[in-house]
Amino acid sequence: MTATKTQTSYGDPKAMVQQAAGVFAVCQQRNTTINRLTGKMPKLEGAIATIKKQSSNHMPIVQAQDLGKGKGDEVKFNLINPSGGYPIMGSEYAKGKGVGVKLSEDRLRVNQARFAIDMGDVMSEIRSPVDLRRVGRPLAQQKMNDYIDQSILVHMAGARGSHDNIEWRVPVESHPKFKQIMVNRVKAPTKNRHFIAKAGGIDQFKVNAGEVDIASTDLLKMGTVDAVRTYIDQIALPPPPVQFDGDQAATDSPLRVMLMSPAQYSGFATDPAFRNFQAAATARARLAKDHPLFLMDAGLWSGILMVKMPKPIRFYAGDSLRYCGAYDTEVESDALVPAAFADKFAIDRAILLGGQALAQAFAASRHSGMPFFWSEDDDDHGDKMELLIGAILGMSKIRFAVDHGDEVQFTDHGVTVLDTAVPIIKPRG
Repeated sequence: MTATKTQTSYGDPKAMVQQAAGVFAVCQQRNTTINRLTGKMPKLEGAIATIKKQSSNHMPIVQAQDLGKGKGDEVKFNLINPSGGYPIMGSEYAKGKGVGVKLSEDRLRVNQARFAIDMGDVMSEIRSPVDLRRVGRPLAQQKMNDYIDQSILVHMAGARGSHDNIEWRVPVESHPKFKQIMVNRVKAPTKNRHFIAKAGGIDQFKVNAGEVDIASTDLLKMGTVDAVRTYIDQIALPPPPVQFDGDQAATDSPLRVMLMSPAQYSGFATDPAFRNFQAAATARARLAKDHPLFLMDAGLWSGILMVKMPKPIRFYAGDSLRYCGAYDTEVESDALVPAAFADKFAIDRAILLGGQALAQAFAASRHSGMPFFWSEDDDDHGDKMELLIGAILGMSKIRFAVDHGDEVQFTDHGVTVLDTAVPIIKPRG
């Protein structure tokens, strides 16, 4: 009998594990802006060993892959609060003058997310001009990749916004399953990390008569980016800079990454000097081992790498926008986008990222022993087929109650947001 060329037959339990390993690898290597914000994992031997590790904490997205059976569905992470103090000089008595160590804590949960694809029945296969099973897997993989990238974007922005179309895998906040789909609470920006464009510069987020204090002329311009950098350089405990793997200039010329909506990016790119910014990004890429984030439609200006985000976080006229009104509380309030924006303007949110902006955790599925799993299920005596991809994961913006000495400020550790006006081409969508 001629040996079959098929390495794994349908129904073999190894098939699911091999395919799960495949989809996990594809997800980790996906060619997207969001995935490029995650640092490399340390190299370990063995497929299962890759589950138990954490990515670099010098990048905006920090991954933890050490959750498994019996370890619970929650990850806790801590910050050692900064402390002041001066040296004890000479023979001055030092005992009892030690500076205390204070810890702040944050945590996130993981949950199971699945996408199922109906592959039809036997007659569907006969009538279809394509191999449904062959196209089903990449379709499911793309849906999962989109869900992960969009969840990360929403958590970092601190809002979903109202922009919506068939490409979104995360529904708007009014959807009854929004909280369940996001797994962890979407936290509005802390007061010390929330800004608006104002008269060519920036200002802290403000409300006037119930509306966001912003005009349709407050666009994202060169002066706005300059103002962001000036602010970051002058405050205490700014978001830590991003350190790309192998970047030779990381210490002497620290970088942060600003994700711009397509509309913000388009307006900024019309500046005659933008070509120079692109050239600067390309030059810096050579010092960072040609990291792909530099080689996209990116511009480098004043230590900020400006990159176009895949989807806008957008608020239309009359939409409610959540904000934190005080430094020492996480209590959120609502402000409305100015009614005067009508159907001509909206507010888009740019996201300035430093290191350790968002934590992402994966847990090992009992089906495959790794975060992703794959399943094919037939019904009606093999006539009908359904394909499913699943993952056990969660993510959350990293936030600590930071003791500044004179006050405690709730602080989004590595992410700052900037709301600006943008012209729009249609009212919603």
